[in-house]
Amino acid sequence: MAVAVPSDMSRPHFIGIGGAGMSGIAKILAQRGARVAGSDAKESATAAALRELGATVHIGHDAAHLAPDATGVVVSSAIREDNPELAEAAARGIPVVHRSDALAALMDGLRPLAVAGTHGKTTTTSMLAVSLRAMDLDPSYAIGGDLDEPGSNAHHGTGEIFVAEADESDRSFHKYAPEVAVVLNVELDHHANYASMDEIYESFETFAARITDGGTLVISADHEGARELTRRVREREGDRVRVRTYGEAADADVRVLKVVPKGLTSEVTVVLDGRELTFGVSVPGRHYALNAVAALVAGTALGADTGSLARALGTYTGVKRRLQLKGEAGGVQVIDSYAHHPTEMTADLEAIRGGAGAGRVLVLFQPHLFSRTRELGTEMGRALALADDSVVLPIYPAREDPIPGVTSALITGAARDAGAGVRDAASAGEAVELVAGMARPGDLVLTMGAGDVTELGPRILGRLTD
Repeated sequence: MAVAVPSDMSRPHFIGIGGAGMSGIAKILAQRGARVAGSDAKESATAAALRELGATVHIGHDAAHLAPDATGVVVSSAIREDNPELAEAAARGIPVVHRSDALAALMDGLRPLAVAGTHGKTTTTSMLAVSLRAMDLDPSYAIGGDLDEPGSNAHHGTGEIFVAEADESDRSFHKYAPEVAVVLNVELDHHANYASMDEIYESFETFAARITDGGTLVISADHEGARELTRRVREREGDRVRVRTYGEAADADVRVLKVVPKGLTSEVTVVLDGRELTFGVSVPGRHYALNAVAALVAGTALGADTGSLARALGTYTGVKRRLQLKGEAGGVQVIDSYAHHPTEMTADLEAIRGGAGAGRVLVLFQPHLFSRTRELGTEMGRALALADDSVVLPIYPAREDPIPGVTSALITGAARDAGAGVRDAASAGEAVELVAGMARPGDLVLTMGAGDVTELGPRILGRLTD
């Protein structure tokens, strides 16, 4: 399968170039002067953005797409062994590289800051990228989501800092050697790759062991799993790595004193290095405020001025699919959420509830992955009880094959048991009609999930204007 990154990445070919992680690496290589090519299953705004940078993007997978002079092929864990382009690379002896190895190579010679955790990685990485750019530090960065336009998930900067989202799902974050690492939380997820919390802890311990000598681990003091990881890291790493905890816990190194909701924004007050500091966060919810604090602690660990960084964090206005306002029609606001794990669903629903006022919160939820639904379907259903009414779509399979007996009924049944109002929808069209028919002026509609449910927000808005 994948081998070490080849020395010559001047002509890379990406299989699945439109994916969030893959497209970011492709963009940075293109900005560094590589002749980038790749393929993806379907046309997208991301593909168009890559073409504007000079990349060749094919739609569909075919051995003929692999250029005669390709120097390496980049893949993600989602690419199957029978992919025709991967088979062609093997036949021609072209080196195959996992995207994590390619990303690690991009960080060489820079000061890497890697953000990990079961939830909140994309938001926190984005906060750091936006704020450090606002401070004219021009970092390079690779994020798992677009900031404000297609292709804005990555940038080749002139500064010495490289901010990267570190994905634990397939253990690829073991490839990085950050100067500063952030761990936001530690929970059991990605059930196809992790069988227990012990395996999760071992994986995060390996990530922490990759921090460079004298580097810093920034980690939550509030989250049970993070506290256990902190104990393990301190025992294993000793003084080699500096550990800085943050949160509302009384023993946090950086203590969060209060988070004050202000509509769809908030204000957070912390005690950092003995002084009290208050700054604004332009997105709603306590969890986003805590992500901003993690970004503040991580940035200062790299030497950024604390006050300037706090002010710069206020310039962050969100990333696509993280409580992103899609529009308003008929007095109904439609907001898009990437939440697909029960903890994320609960956090986003609580945040939206705080900004809904007298209006109702209506959710259109699409479960993501059969394995996740099998393990966490009951908890997903309970999370939906925080909404006033919900519509649930069939499971989005992504890279997985169906599992017998695992359907959205696991979620809707648990939601009804928890007292939630919930309805099943067999198709996207049926779901759009149901939600549009339920919505009244003043309501907030949340399209929620990691699949293509994001495409239904505009359709709901269109239906509301009919």
